[in-house]
Amino acid sequence: MSFKIPLAFALSAILLQVYSAAQAEEHKGERREERREERGRPNPTPPPRPAPPRFQAHPPGAHPHGPMVRSHAIRVMSPQVVKQDEHHWRHWEHAEFSRPAYYWNWAIIRSITCIAEDSYGDQYPVTEDSFAGFGLVNMTAVEDDALDRCYAESGGDQSCYLATCSHY
Repeated sequence: MSFKIPLAFALSAILLQVYSAAQAEEHKGERREERREERGRPNPTPPPRPAPPRFQAHPPGAHPHGPMVRSHAIRVMSPQVVKQDEHHWRHWEHAEFSRPAYYWNWAIIRSITCIAEDSYGDQYPVTEDSFAGFGLVNMTAVEDDALDRCYAESGGDQSCYLATCSHY
C-alpha cells in the first residue's frame, strides 16, 4: 500500500518532465521560425557560388592594393561562437561584393572563423562549426554573419568589410 503513493508521484514527475521537454522543443522551433521571418529572407539558402578559378600565385613585388595605412591602435573584439542561422544580429543589407574563392580541403575542416573590419580598423570575428557536406556554398552565410556583427556592434558603420576567413 505504501509503495503505490511514491510510484504515483514518480510517474507524475516523469510525465511532467516529458511534457516540459516537448513544450520546450516546440517553443525552440517557433523561435527559429520567428528569427527567419525577422530577417526577411523568404529563401534561407543563398544563391550558389561559382567554382573558383584555377589558382595562380601573385607576381613578386609590391602589394597590389597600394600604400600601407598608418599604424594605429585597433581593437579585436572577443570571438563570438555561433551556430548556423542562430545569432542575435540583424541581417545587414550590405552592397554586393566579390566573394573570396577558398581553396580548402572541405572534408577536414572542423570550424570556420570570418573577421569583418570597420572603418576604424576594429575587428569582429565570428566562428561557426562546419558539418558534413559543408563547402563553398555555405561560406556566404559565415561571411555575412561576420559583416552583420560588424555593422551591429560598430554602431551602423556602413564601411564594414570582410577582412579574412580561416579554418581549422
